[in-house]
Amino acid sequence: MFNSVALDMFSTGLLETLYMTLVSTLLAYAIGLPLGLALVVTSESLSKTAHITNSILGIIVNLLRSVPFLILLIAVTPFTRIVVGTTIGSTATIVPLVIASAPFIARLVESSVKEVDRGVIEAAQCMGASTMQIIRKVMLPEAKPSLVIGAAIAVTTILSYSAMAGIVGGGGLGTIAINYGLYRYKYDIMLVTIAILVIVVQIFQEVGMKLAKIGDRRINQ
Repeated sequence: MFNSVALDMFSTGLLETLYMTLVSTLLAYAIGLPLGLALVVTSESLSKTAHITNSILGIIVNLLRSVPFLILLIAVTPFTRIVVGTTIGSTATIVPLVIASAPFIARLVESSVKEVDRGVIEAAQCMGASTMQIIRKVMLPEAKPSLVIGAAIAVTTILSYSAMAGIVGGGGLGTIAINYGLYRYKYDIMLVTIAILVIVVQIFQEVGMKLAKIGDRRINQ
């Protein structure tokens, strides 16, 4: 099994998986981070409009989060074709990965920001800071360790989603495990693929935890 062809196949699959995971994470955070902040700000506002906005955003996030990824992957096929021109391959998989991950990330961000001490926020408000200043200079810096841990969780979740996409030819290690391992009854290939995925998940998790500790002021003081 461990000949040059197999090694090339595993290395290509790993690179495709990392490509899908990292690009999807960046794009999902571009949507999920401001969405999570919007959920926090609108939930704490006394404005009726803000509460209506919060309810609408909450419904959208909950609806998208409640759809299993495999079903979502198939359901957004027409949209994926419009965006990237195809429904197979690693690039096409990024579209459903972002759609599935952005609401999840929004909830992670919301949870992290809500952990920030209310006294610090109220102090900034008393000093006349605007909402954007409070978000940039208080909420995000204070929630940084929790946000980093949330990012590590998000990356590993997106990685698992990318493996599921192998069922419909999404590319990466998932496709190798299904096409070469499951369908051809080569369970040694499947086991190697699983081992690689486990190692990658552990690396992402360890890096995330170390970065969170580095950025935690309570530990570094």
